[in-house]
Amino acid sequence: MELIIKEKISADHLLYVSLKYTKTCDVIVNLLLRWKIMIELGMDKLVEKAKKQKKWKPIPNAPRAKLIQLKQIYAGEPLVMETLKAYEIFRDIETLDKVRENEFRKGVNLRVTSARGEIININLEKLKEYAALLEKFISYLK
Repeated sequence: MELIIKEKISADHLLYVSLKYTKTCDVIVNLLLRWKIMIELGMDKLVEKAKKQKKWKPIPNAPRAKLIQLKQIYAGEPLVMETLKAYEIFRDIETLDKVRENEFRKGVNLRVTSARGEIININLEKLKEYAALLEKFISYLK
């Protein structure tokens, strides 16, 4: 849990300080990567919880297999499902096509084309939604 909190503190600094003053898409990408690491640590906690409840089937230590099994186990938890959906975007952010818009301005936007072909606009409002979601996720983990 300590590592998750440390990642959250670093991510909050990127969101509320670095992004406020620089307004670049590089900061947005770094923030999403921080959140990815934080969710992976949270997924490990969920795996531990599932093992204690004897719901976890042994699988190879592959992240994608872990994600699929977590989705099956926590299908009834909308918060966990939404977080895992956001994780899929964060996980692939480096390889996806990105278009930078209005860098160094108030309306900075990173337009990402996902693997399915849908376009996701990641702007300050979307980042605040993700931050609120991850705040709830951490509370759920505690």
